[in-house]
Amino acid sequence: MVLIIAQLLPGVFVANITTSFLVAIVLSLLNIFIKPLIIIFTLPITVFSLGLFLLVINALMIITCDYIVGGFDVISFWVALLFSVILSLSQSLIFSISKINK
Repeated sequence: MVLIIAQLLPGVFVANITTSFLVAIVLSLLNIFIKPLIIIFTLPITVFSLGLFLLVINALMIITCDYIVGGFDVISFWVALLFSVILSLSQSLIFSISKINK
């Protein structure tokens, strides 16, 4: 999914398919271990913004993944924000389609 979105979205560069798998793994690990801590620390802002600050947190996870994984490059915060929104929507769509087939 990362490789497909990177091909469609200007400003996101993935070197090869191995890098896209590595991005998916690192992003999953960041979402498991780091994201919950950030959500807890920013809970007042998240509540005040009615949950929209979670989009900013997702973009920060993409930017962090950019720093960790070589061969994956996101040029700006706004591109990372759009990338995270598209990734979330596409994962939700795939999950709902796979749930219908069961």
